[in-house]
Formats: sequence, structure tokens, C-alpha cells
Amino acid sequence: MLLIIRQRADGEILKKVVEDLNGYVKVVVDVRRKILSAGGKLHVDGEKLLLQGGSKQADLWGGGIDFETGEIDLDSMINLRPSQRNTSREVLDPNIRKEIEVIIHNLLR
Repeated sequence: MLLIIRQRADGEILKKVVEDLNGYVKVVVDVRRKILSAGGKLHVDGEKLLLQGGSKQADLWGGGIDFETGEIDLDSMINLRPSQRNTSREVLDPNIRKEIEVIIHNLLR
């Protein structure tokens, strides 16, 4: 299951997404629009869904959340962006990292 989350997800939606991938959910966050895609097997799938919905590539960052431990990671191939000074799969800019974590927290916790 792959969804775009625009407001705090209710328990039923979260349950469906979490069950789909055994507690770990991949997310792609649009830091400008403050929305995210949740679910799916590849970050690129969530990225594509958001791009089709009007997001801009430069605003999208991938990661995931483990709902059993609450741990958020910001590791994804879609984060490799030398043109935006992100030369790693990890999101390197601490300000962007914080924005992503806040959006994930507001929409999925």
C-alpha cells in the first residue's frame, strides 16, 4: 500500500501501512508542502506519486520509520543529489533533517 498523507494519519490508515511492510514504513517527504508518501517497497515509487501530485524534485527526501522502535532513518537512493550538495544516501543538512523529522512526527505519530 502506498498513500499520500496530507494530515495526521488516523490509526486505521497507519495500521494498514505498517502491516504491509512488517512495521517499517518507507516515506518520501515533501519539505515545502509538508506532506509525505508512506508505504511501498521502493522510495522511488513514493517519489513518483508525489511528483505526479505536484511536488518538486528538489523538495523530496526519502527515509523510513520503524514503528516498533520509533526510530527514523533518512537513508535513500533518492537523496543522492550532488547539485543540492547532498553527496550521500543520508540527508546531510541538519536543518533539512530536522524538517523531515518534524513532518514525519506530525503526520505519522
